[in-house]
Amino acid sequence: MSTADIVNISNEKVGEIELNAQVFDLEVKEHLLHDFVRMQRAAKRSGNACTKSRVEVRGGGAKPWRQKGTGRARAGTRNSPIWRGGGVAFGPKPRDYTFKLNRKVKKQALAMAMSARLKEGNLVILDDFVMNTIKTKDFVGIMKGFEFDNCLIITDGLNDIVSKSARNVNGFKILPSEGLNVYDILLHKKLILVRPVVESLEERLMP
Repeated sequence: MSTADIVNISNEKVGEIELNAQVFDLEVKEHLLHDFVRMQRAAKRSGNACTKSRVEVRGGGAKPWRQKGTGRARAGTRNSPIWRGGGVAFGPKPRDYTFKLNRKVKKQALAMAMSARLKEGNLVILDDFVMNTIKTKDFVGIMKGFEFDNCLIITDGLNDIVSKSARNVNGFKILPSEGLNVYDILLHKKLILVRPVVESLEERLMP
C-alpha cells in the first residue's frame, strides 16, 4: 500500500488515501500499453474503402467485337480490369480492423498507465469536483490553480456541468470512470481522479 494526498479544487490538501499497490504500483511494461493503444486506434478505423470488381461493374454482357479479323486484341467483356471503366483487380473492400486483447491484459494495461502517472507525480486525487454553473472561465481558473494546461479528468459518473464547462478548452477531457482508457491517459500529461473513482477502479482492476 502507498498513500497519496487528497486535495480540493483549490489545490489544498484535505486528507490522504491509501492506494492499492496491485493497481497503482505496477511495473510498467511498454509493450502492453502499445498493444492496448493499437487495439483502441484500430477499433476507430471505419474500413469503408470499397472498389467494384469486374462482376459488380455494370454492363459487359456482350462481347465488344468478334474474336478475329479486327486487328484489335481479343476481348470478351468491357468489365476487364485492364479497360478504362472496368472493374478493379484485388481492390479494397470494407473490412473490420478490430482485434481483441485478453481481459486480464486490458486490466493490467490500464493499471500500468495509472501507475506510470503516479510515479511521475502527475496523478492528482480530488475530494470532489463541484461546479455550480456551466462556466468555462471558472473551469479554466480551477485548472490554473493546479498549473495544468493538459489534463484528463475522471469523474464519478456523468458530470454535465464540468463536461460542458471544459468542452471548449483545448488540452482537457472529462470522462466518467467507466470510460477511462489507456489511450486517453497517455495522450494527456496529467490525470485527475475524483476520490470515489479510486475505490471503484481498485475493485474493477484487482487481478
